[in-house]
Amino acid sequence: MKSWRWVSGGLIVLTVVALALTFSGAPPPEPPPVGTANLDFTVRDMNGQTVRLSDFRGRPVILNFWAIWCSPCRAEIPEFNTLAEKYKAQKLVVLGVSVDDQPEALQKFAQEFPIKYPVLVGRDHDQLQEAYDAVMAIPVTWFIRADGTVQAVQKGPATAAWFAAQAKALVKSASGDRP
Repeated sequence: MKSWRWVSGGLIVLTVVALALTFSGAPPPEPPPVGTANLDFTVRDMNGQTVRLSDFRGRPVILNFWAIWCSPCRAEIPEFNTLAEKYKAQKLVVLGVSVDDQPEALQKFAQEFPIKYPVLVGRDHDQLQEAYDAVMAIPVTWFIRADGTVQAVQKGPATAAWFAAQAKALVKSASGDRP
């Protein structure tokens, strides 16, 4: 009977720790690389221009899947603006992929909330969203090294500091230094 109490107590402690980590706002530990990113997609940006993801091979890329209606997604935009500007000289590419907004709605949104990086229209591009696991929940952000390997994937929101650390590591890996 005592062993059951120990097991129950241990499960309660683990549950409390897991809940504390979940609600602390801290992102989970960085996952290991998950292979090579599929950049074989062509979409239009919110202004109707054709964008081939394959054109960004050889450059570090942050690929963020989001939507106008998603509050956590909107909260991340200023940090992505900062990173796009900060690492522009190092050729870091930041791309936002709106999963279900029309181009007109994106243009209107961008007038009110400036976005300093390209916004792609992911609506009706199910294969793209499936390839980047952005079907069931957003935001989802991929950090893709210049060699095409995936450095990290963040499902859900993260802190500005965490995004900054990932961007710094991407730029460092592009310069030939592994983080």
